[in-house]
Amino acid sequence: MWVIPVLFILGGVATSLITTSIDDGTLIPQSVSGDANAALQILYLISFAMLTLTGLVLSLVVVVVQLAMGVFSPRIVRQILQDRPSQSAIGLFAGTFAHSMLSMRSVQTTTDGGTVPGLAVVTAMVLVLSCIGTLVWYLNHIGQSLRVAALVGWVANDTMKTLNHVYPDPGPAPDLGSELVVAPKSGVMFAVDHRRLVVLAERAGCRLELLWAVGDYIPTGSALFRIVGNPGGLSESDVVKAVAIGPERTMNQDVAYGIRMLVDIAIRSLSSGPFEDPTTAVQAIDRIHDILRQICRRPLHSGHHDDDAGVLRLTMPTMLWEGYVRLGFDEVRLAGSGSPQVTRRLRLALDDLMAVAPAERLQPLEYQLESLDSSARDVASSTADAKAAVVPDVSGIGSADDLVTAPHEERG
Repeated sequence: MWVIPVLFILGGVATSLITTSIDDGTLIPQSVSGDANAALQILYLISFAMLTLTGLVLSLVVVVVQLAMGVFSPRIVRQILQDRPSQSAIGLFAGTFAHSMLSMRSVQTTTDGGTVPGLAVVTAMVLVLSCIGTLVWYLNHIGQSLRVAALVGWVANDTMKTLNHVYPDPGPAPDLGSELVVAPKSGVMFAVDHRRLVVLAERAGCRLELLWAVGDYIPTGSALFRIVGNPGGLSESDVVKAVAIGPERTMNQDVAYGIRMLVDIAIRSLSSGPFEDPTTAVQAIDRIHDILRQICRRPLHSGHHDDDAGVLRLTMPTMLWEGYVRLGFDEVRLAGSGSPQVTRRLRLALDDLMAVAPAERLQPLEYQLESLDSSARDVASSTADAKAAVVPDVSGIGSADDLVTAPHEERG
């Protein structure tokens, strides 16, 4: 990690020596650089600020290393330390510090105004403005670097480089057939321009079948589309451009991803046991319940897209109601089956969904209810605990009918 910062420092030293040797105090007017006292103050403040900023960036790198080691793997530190943007940011701040510090030696104060190396002062100002812009950019970069996709991507990219070095021969390409369009790069499909694909298929007189759902990870060179009909007039590059592939899932067109994140929060709060943090799990279930309640009566997309004439031009996998229910409840139910707070909240959510869902969408909810009752019976130490664990309760424990006064009762 030290090589690039040292090169920047040497560059700052060289810049100071060159600018002070070129300018003897007459090249830049003092109306721009300031008099000797002002120049000394400017260079001093820049030096102090850059020293502080370099320490801040180094602290951020240490925090990132600690988080990555604790959350992901101790073996990922090497990839973080080899991050070129971090090295360049540290180097720029340290190089600006070196330039301004060395430039102060050429400022001479006298009774008649003194000598100011104006070119060195102006260069220091330009460098500090660059540092401010770099700081704003670096804060965004370091935040992005903490994402799972970024850390996993670093390791995967380095592994692919090693693979290509050790085994340079890619081998024979698979014969996928002329009716398939392959993915030019790997990544998660997070958005699809359905209208564009329908127009392209209509012009070519064929039908496109998208083989992956939004949110799926697509390996490089795998089949992305299947062309049904004559593919002669279809531009494969235009078809591929209509699909957005990136490093991770987003919620552009992926409702399931939002539920997935809420489920992750819930099961993470129960990772060490059902009694570690069931209240956080209940808060996540609150939101899952609300989202599924909004979905349950809406007509879901079939994944079929027609042109203006009503001809089917595009098909793609889309999640069914059963998929949303299982995504929202399966893992939370399994992780929290030993916590009465979680099971009671799940029971209320399922009962409420069954009350508002259409008849054709009740089967997945009934399955969840049966599974919840079975899990509660298996974990409970007594029959009474098993019954109490599946009483509908909006707050887990605290709002059920058996724990609060009835709102219709009159005071005596």
